[in-house]
Amino acid sequence: MAGGDGDIPARFLFGAWGKEPIMRVLAISGSLRAASTNSALLRAAAAVAPDGVTVTVFAGLDGRGVGGLPLFNPDDDGGDGEPALPTVRAFRAALVAADAVVIACPEYAHGVPGALKNALDWVVASGELVDKPTALLHASPRSAYARAALAEVLTVMSARLVEEASVTIPLMGKTPDEAAVILTSAESVAALRGALLAMGVAVAARGTG
Repeated sequence: MAGGDGDIPARFLFGAWGKEPIMRVLAISGSLRAASTNSALLRAAAAVAPDGVTVTVFAGLDGRGVGGLPLFNPDDDGGDGEPALPTVRAFRAALVAADAVVIACPEYAHGVPGALKNALDWVVASGELVDKPTALLHASPRSAYARAALAEVLTVMSARLVEEASVTIPLMGKTPDEAAVILTSAESVAALRGALLAMGVAVAARGTG
C-alpha cells in the first residue's frame, strides 16, 4: 500500500477484491475498571486502525473481558485438551482467530494485574500465543515493572514480542473526557497507527518466514 501505510505489502493488507481485512488483531485489556484508560487506549487503536486491519477488543462471553475467566485450575482443563469451561474455550478461540495480539496493562504493586495473569495461565499449556506477534500498550509511563513482568511471561510462553509496536500514551490521572482528547490528538493517532502497521510487518514476516 502506498503512502503512510508504507512497509506492509498490499497483498497482505487487502484481500482479492481490495477490501477484505486480512490482519485481525485481538486487543486484551488487563484492567477490569469500567473507566479504564488502558481499555480506552485499545478502543482508540481499534478506531484508528489502518485499512486492511481490524482490531477487536476481547469482551468474553459476559462482556467482562479477562475478568470473566475462572481461576486457573489444570484440573478444569479437559483430558483431551479441550477445556470444559465455555469461557476458556471462547478465549482460546479468539486467540487462534487473531493474527496478532495487543495487550494494554496497568501496573499493580509493581506487577501484572491478577486477572490478566490468570488469563495467560489458561493458555500456557494450550499454546495459542506461541509465535503470535504480540505488542504491549500502556497508558502510563510508570508501568515499567508490569511491562517487564508481562514481557517475561510472554517470552516464556513463546509469544513473538514486537518492540516496534509497543507504545505508551500517558493517560494516568486523566478523566475519560481528558483521555478522549489525548487519544484523538494527531500525535496519539500516529503512534497507534504506527504500532498497528508495525504489527502488520511482523505478521507478514511470520507468514513468509
